[in-house]
Amino acid sequence: MIGHLKGKLTQKTPQSVVVDIGGVGYCASIPLSTYFKLGEENSLVELHIYTHLTDNALALFGFSTHEEKDLFLKLINISGIGPRLALNVLSGIGPAELEEAVQRSDIARITMIPGIGKKTAMRIALELQEKLVRKGKPVLPRIPKEREDLISALMNLGFRRKEVEEVVDQTIRTLTPEAGFEKLLRESLKRMAKI
Repeated sequence: MIGHLKGKLTQKTPQSVVVDIGGVGYCASIPLSTYFKLGEENSLVELHIYTHLTDNALALFGFSTHEEKDLFLKLINISGIGPRLALNVLSGIGPAELEEAVQRSDIARITMIPGIGKKTAMRIALELQEKLVRKGKPVLPRIPKEREDLISALMNLGFRRKEVEEVVDQTIRTLTPEAGFEKLLRESLKRMAKI
């Protein structure tokens, strides 16, 4: 199984690339996000590869980042989504935007991807949410600034980061970011006092 390719980019289209390694050209299908990150033809390229083997075909799928490949693997583990459709999803929405849409259960955004209907979008949102939570990424609104500000404020008061992160995440889930920094901080402090 091929997991990584590094060589000369001899052909490049929005759907696929050919990478020359020691005189052998490996053809890999790619999402648009990878296409835009690649250099010009004849430049050195490095791709993370997923090898898809069936009874009658061997196909390579290439990604510029581990994050893209990881999301692709999660997508193909969803019932009814094969490698081609998963690639189509990643071409229609970037990994960070897809994770955000999943976290917010934004079915409308997911159905904007060509080839994705409402039922498939709901399945993607539901199953990816479970996978993101299981991997340790809590399903929270993306509010890195407020979260980091709260964590920093509590750590400055002498609390440990691990305890602080759990309490801040619980507080944000309960009150939502719209509550404002002061209210979130007060609630976090109450929760820290109970630990």
